[in-house]
Amino acid sequence: MRAAVRAVLDAGLAAADPEPVTRDALASLVRRRALAPRGRLVALAAGKAAPAMARAARQALGGALDALLVVTHARSGPLPRGARLRLASHPVPDASSVAAGREVLALAESLGANDLLLVLLSGGASALLCAPAPGLRLADKQAVTRALLGCGAGIDEINVVRRHLSSIKGGGLLRAAAPARVITLALSDVLSADPAAIGSGPTAPDPSTFADARGVLARYRLLRAVPAAVRERLDAGAAGAIADTPKPGDPAFGRARFEIVGDNARSLRACAREARRRGLRVAVVGAPLAGEAREVGFGLGARLREHQAGLREPAPPCALLAGGETTVTLRGRGGRGGRNHELALGAAMALAGAPGVAVAASLATDGLDGSSGAAGARVDERTLDEAAARGLPPAEAALARSDSAPWLARVGATLRTGPTGTNVCDLVVMAALPPRTSRRPRRL
Repeated sequence: MRAAVRAVLDAGLAAADPEPVTRDALASLVRRRALAPRGRLVALAAGKAAPAMARAARQALGGALDALLVVTHARSGPLPRGARLRLASHPVPDASSVAAGREVLALAESLGANDLLLVLLSGGASALLCAPAPGLRLADKQAVTRALLGCGAGIDEINVVRRHLSSIKGGGLLRAAAPARVITLALSDVLSADPAAIGSGPTAPDPSTFADARGVLARYRLLRAVPAAVRERLDAGAAGAIADTPKPGDPAFGRARFEIVGDNARSLRACAREARRRGLRVAVVGAPLAGEAREVGFGLGARLREHQAGLREPAPPCALLAGGETTVTLRGRGGRGGRNHELALGAAMALAGAPGVAVAASLATDGLDGSSGAAGARVDERTLDEAAARGLPPAEAALARSDSAPWLARVGATLRTGPTGTNVCDLVVMAALPPRTSRRPRRL
């Protein structure tokens, strides 16, 4: 059953492979002659999937590409011929992120009306491309990012703030590239698939306002915790003293095109196909996962037990699939873990004592879950018993310290993929056998 759950997760990861999905999208654009500028064709790949998307661009466009700039957090496979690589920091920007942001803006500003900028965008670009708005410093952006990441705010809320503190986000890159045409192909790391939220929307209209950004900080009681320069900028923007980001309907977007080539929903469909191929009866959670990770995990585990209770031999095993991006409110100092580890630990608490085999796994599709050094974790109905036999403290104690990763590692629950080169949020796969059935089902 553990192997079946891992195979289902692997199918979801394969569906988010950025190289083939980007190559297919570019081939379609070439057939429609949408990539035939009278001037230069310049490509920017930014995000965790940037190397793979850049390889796809070189394969699809060959010598038609006049320049190819790749901005990412770590090498992931070989770089295509002629590409310039810039490594930057994630999830908190640093000086390398600022240098990358400046280079990207300079590249965009060098383009003319006959040129075309191809932007290959993926998750992580928000931190990798850092261009503090006038009056702000890198330290200000770092402080805000750390505060937002630790308060339980959702990624969409975080990006609302980021867009209003940047010269590159919230349509800033598109403005810099004017009057050139801009085509963006995006691998979505947000569940809404909202172009403004992917990489904080450097080439997309921004429906949010300065007042919205200020409201996010107020909602999480961060207005006094962030640097004064940040408050002053948001206050001035909300009062109309600073021009807001470009909105839907702005003429600047008349020369822009935006397509999403991969997202969490596509990966979930692939998971469902693989689960059915293995003989599991599949239920997909309709709404994207959100909220406190440990609570979501417990709720999903309880739901799996309900499905399990309804199984009777010779019914096939059941599978519960979900996708999304939960949040973690940090409760301890120096703890290691992430939202997928906390979700898995919450699920283990719900599955403890289940009457039959029940397995739950939660995976960060980029291969790195928070500070854990792993992609996620896989637990079952025996996990808490095994922890107790090893002398580990109760699961609640690990959650109270936000230190789930070491606890799960001690019971062999860690899932490791290494950097995957993609990012389409998180995948959760749970499966159960009928009560009191064998641990080695034939159909899996």
